[in-house]
Amino acid sequence: MREPIESDLLRTFLMVAETENFSAAADRIGRTQSAVSAQIRRLEDTVGEPLFVRGARGVALTRAGNQLTPYARRVIDLLSEAAATIRSKPLDGPVRIGIPEEYSQTVLPAALAAFAVRHPAVEVTVSCDYTANNIAALERDELDLAVVFDWGRHTTGEVLCVDPTVWVTSLVHRLHEANPLPIATYRDSTWCREFALKSLEKIGRTYRVAFIADTSSGLKNAVSAGLAVTTLSRSSIPHGCRELTGDDGFPPVDSSRVVLRRNPYHSSEAVGELAEMIREAFRPVSGQWLP
Repeated sequence: MREPIESDLLRTFLMVAETENFSAAADRIGRTQSAVSAQIRRLEDTVGEPLFVRGARGVALTRAGNQLTPYARRVIDLLSEAAATIRSKPLDGPVRIGIPEEYSQTVLPAALAAFAVRHPAVEVTVSCDYTANNIAALERDELDLAVVFDWGRHTTGEVLCVDPTVWVTSLVHRLHEANPLPIATYRDSTWCREFALKSLEKIGRTYRVAFIADTSSGLKNAVSAGLAVTTLSRSSIPHGCRELTGDDGFPPVDSSRVVLRRNPYHSSEAVGELAEMIREAFRPVSGQWLP
């Protein structure tokens, strides 16, 4: 029976994989090159496979090394998360956050769940609502944090990412070729009139409103079922659907920024901690679309 893999060996392995050089890895972690080489040999003996191919200019991962890399990252990330949770100061009190429905089932659930585990005494209240309503609630001191869309670059706050709104169609149905174009829109939405409908008018596309919804979930259901094409944030396009691009004759509707705003009247440590976890949750989206 082989020995269990030590986390310290995995940390050294990841550093060598990142730097592709034993000497550079040794400098980063504050050890001698011989100590790093010895650790990698121990890890290779434990897994029973060579992890690096040595060359004149450095090292490269072997097949086994590539297989080990994602598992090593997961182990180290979990250990770091556990350490941060144990060391973190217990927080309590209420935190009220407003978020767009687009992110209520995608980006933010993991962040909110992790926050609840780390700070079980904090009472988090989530309000899913439109941007205008969340901004108004923030000004009325009814929210501590709000994730909002900024279409005109007028909203103050921290830009989390740029998540363009685009026209979306079903992969199975080809409704985007119909004339007039059947579209799904929000009910009584100023944004739809000023951005979505005007984007069609600019390209001279005739349309008819085939579906009206109060939520983005309703719009997703409409496009997935092949009832209409609709506008969605690029990050929230549902499975079985795709973005309509310039090749299809559809330009982006907007390039809205996703902004984190904080209560202007007061804050707390719990609010600051949740803001940081929200920031982390949006990093993958930011890496895709933030210029």
